[in-house]
Amino acid sequence: MRVIETVAECQEVLAQARATGRTVGLVPTMGALHAGHISLMSRARAECDVVAVSIFVNPLQFGDPDDIAHYPRTFDRDRRTCAQAGVDVVFAPSVREMYPDWPAQVATTVSVGGVSEGWEGTSRPGHFDGVATVVAKLFAIAGPCRAYFGEKDFQQLAVVRQMTADLSIPVVVVGCPIVRETDGLALSSRNVRLSPDERVAAVVLSRALAVGRNLLQQAPCYSSTVAEAMRLVVESEPLVHLDYAVAVGRHDLVARELIEDPREVRLLIAAELGPVRLIDNCAGLEVVADMAERHQRHQRHLERIG
Repeated sequence: MRVIETVAECQEVLAQARATGRTVGLVPTMGALHAGHISLMSRARAECDVVAVSIFVNPLQFGDPDDIAHYPRTFDRDRRTCAQAGVDVVFAPSVREMYPDWPAQVATTVSVGGVSEGWEGTSRPGHFDGVATVVAKLFAIAGPCRAYFGEKDFQQLAVVRQMTADLSIPVVVVGCPIVRETDGLALSSRNVRLSPDERVAAVVLSRALAVGRNLLQQAPCYSSTVAEAMRLVVESEPLVHLDYAVAVGRHDLVARELIEDPREVRLLIAAELGPVRLIDNCAGLEVVADMAERHQRHQRHLERIG
């Protein structure tokens, strides 16, 4: 496995791979890798000849200095994880390598309208501009490829897809299923910052999604009814402070008044536990048993590949 720290070298290595007829799979990450990231690498490994993982904590997408200061950085462990997953290239640039004039303001940024508005876009102003800018830059560095993103950050995935289509970037964006703990908590690099009590309380997010999803099975129903049911579940846990719990269209992320087809709905939820912000989501027809079974299948797959 090759570890690369410069843009020019990464561009050269991946361009050479394509010149010999090999396909490239890119997995953009901010490090602190967990089983969710490994599932993306495994998918890329199965579908592409060369797998590249970027590890870069992007300062443009953090509005809170305390948040980026406490974001976990575990590069040595991450490098071993990538090697074990069969990754070919790890691209680990410095902030100055990605933004040469840093800490001066970046002159050129990317802003995506529509799907970036509301929800995380409202709660974290500027966040998606930072995401879109760094992803556009990573796509420019990697060149034509398949890029793998987890569905846990569902709005982020929608933003990346919109940007890629609007700018005619020659990248196929692949969304991959959420990986969960056995109790239902969605895997996140931020989970390590939860206290033991907060970790127990955090499961209320997936419980709330399950309640909302069950209501959707009775469609037609009102989105306000679904949102209220999810809110009540979260408010039963005093350590968790709800930001939003909504039922939106799975393509445009706009809340619907009347839900007639749960297949067209995505449930989104976000909350604060102490200093940690957690988000989660699920499809309108997904059931808790399916999520647990999928997690078990994923674990068995990881054991088979060592």
